[in-house]
Amino acid sequence: MQSAAWWIACGVDGLRLDAVHAIEDGGANHVLAELADRVHAVNPRAVVIAESALNDPKVIRPRALGGWGHDGQWADDFHHALRVLLTGDREGYYAEYGELWHLAKAFRRPFVWDGTYSPHRKRVFGAPADDRDPQQFVVFTQNHDHVGNRAFGDRLPAEVQPLAALCVLLSPFVPMLFQGEEYGERAPFQFFSDHIDEEIAIATRDGRRREFASFASFSSGGVPDPQDRDTFVRSKLTRDESDGVRDLYARLLELRRELGTAEVEDVEHDDAAGTLRVRRAGHELVCNFSDQERRVTAPGEIRVATHAPARDGDALVLAPMSGVLVR
Repeated sequence: MQSAAWWIACGVDGLRLDAVHAIEDGGANHVLAELADRVHAVNPRAVVIAESALNDPKVIRPRALGGWGHDGQWADDFHHALRVLLTGDREGYYAEYGELWHLAKAFRRPFVWDGTYSPHRKRVFGAPADDRDPQQFVVFTQNHDHVGNRAFGDRLPAEVQPLAALCVLLSPFVPMLFQGEEYGERAPFQFFSDHIDEEIAIATRDGRRREFASFASFSSGGVPDPQDRDTFVRSKLTRDESDGVRDLYARLLELRRELGTAEVEDVEHDDAAGTLRVRRAGHELVCNFSDQERRVTAPGEIRVATHAPARDGDALVLAPMSGVLVR
């Protein structure tokens, strides 16, 4: 508590709290609620952002409504729903995603499991978050967990990154970009450590190997040793830019400012075609998540496209794994 308040008093503009779901407190005033109180007492404008796997809006609900009073929280479900559609990765906790309705639901509020049955957890999980402002949720396609905690620290494949950026940056949520994502950095971000204590070093190394022992895709190659300096060196940014990525991100950020904080008005998905439509702020986001070209009705002005679509009257021909914003 004192440390959190001290940092804010020193001028830090906010705190990001790691894995709050693992912090248990049975008291009447949860320790994380008290932490938010103390931070806001020092500076009401300071932000407290939680990494929470609870899918519970109590984390960001105001204290007056019985919540913990945090200003925002990360939204893993949006990442998972989007990533599986983009890559087809279905191992581990990704197994319960992969249908278009998951992402369609996540565009309204980013909890896919919100008091509904979670196949991975084999129980009802989460709670509805309709009373929370979309701006209280942080979404992303890459971060230190979902890149760094992968066996080889591989980033999102380059061919699907434009569509991923389109969805994240034009969503009603707060987007987070990860270490060079905005220009198409391809260097991995691998799990590295520098433990001096040999016992801890061995435990870290063995723990990483055990973590991925059940993943078929990693059975043929060794998981990088986190204590090996080369693991760290491979993770350094190259600053090499991928063609067109920076320009796309710049354009998406420009359009994001134009769309503002408007809520999603409507979402439609076509399972057979693999297409998704999201209407917001007088615009329509149309995405093709299939591996085939799709002809979609999309009259109006094209504001941005991941791949230049062919126009046929009121229809557009979208390339595989591509999207467009029209007005």
